[in-house]
Amino acid sequence: MSTASTRTPQGRYGRSSDEQADRTLKIVGAVLGALLLALIGWFGYHYVGQNKISGELIGFELAEDSVQVHLEVRKDAGVTGYCTVRSQAEDGDEVGRADFRFDGDDTRIDKVVTLRTKAAGTTAELLGCHPE
Repeated sequence: MSTASTRTPQGRYGRSSDEQADRTLKIVGAVLGALLLALIGWFGYHYVGQNKISGELIGFELAEDSVQVHLEVRKDAGVTGYCTVRSQAEDGDEVGRADFRFDGDDTRIDKVVTLRTKAAGTTAELLGCHPE
């Protein structure tokens, strides 16, 4: 006695439902992957290409009630903006925060600014620069 096969003859009735589901999942995965790459590219362009002012903290000197901060700011000509600097005490409390404006036509500004603190600060941190 022989056992009858439950499989259909290959190529006779088209694709099985499992093969169609696999193909659909592959297409959906490819579309979602392309959308994710496009979104990452858009955020990258917006962050790098549209940032009109950026700054770098070169160094700082501590005093009893202030911190002198050496900033280097790069910006587009004619753009005005500000950079936010803060200082923290040894225990992590914020003892000073200030915004420093940068305007004019210079594209590179190298400046030492003084951040007043309410207690002795141990650090200086550039939080960011923003165009107005």
